[in-house]
Amino acid sequence: MTEEQKKQLAVFEVRIQDVLSLCEEQKAKIKALELELDQEKTNLQQVQEEFQTLKTKYGYLLTAHAISGHADGEMKSARIKLLKSVREIDKCISLLNG
Repeated sequence: MTEEQKKQLAVFEVRIQDVLSLCEEQKAKIKALELELDQEKTNLQQVQEEFQTLKTKYGYLLTAHAISGHADGEMKSARIKLLKSVREIDKCISLLNG
């Protein structure tokens, strides 16, 4: 092996080490990003659950407001909604029993 080939081999080995080092750095970044992604998924799930809870509470609040109705028109509307709900429940019960 000539001196030139030995130099080229040494340069090649250094470059391979650089590539391997870069690869390890990228693996570490990927792991950190995966961990961050998992945390964000957990946060998103918590926010979605909180949103559903608030949405349900808001629905209850609307129903309570409609039932308590401050005007006759609101009271009639609340009664109609309540009657529709009762009819729908009765249909479901009859389907389950039938």
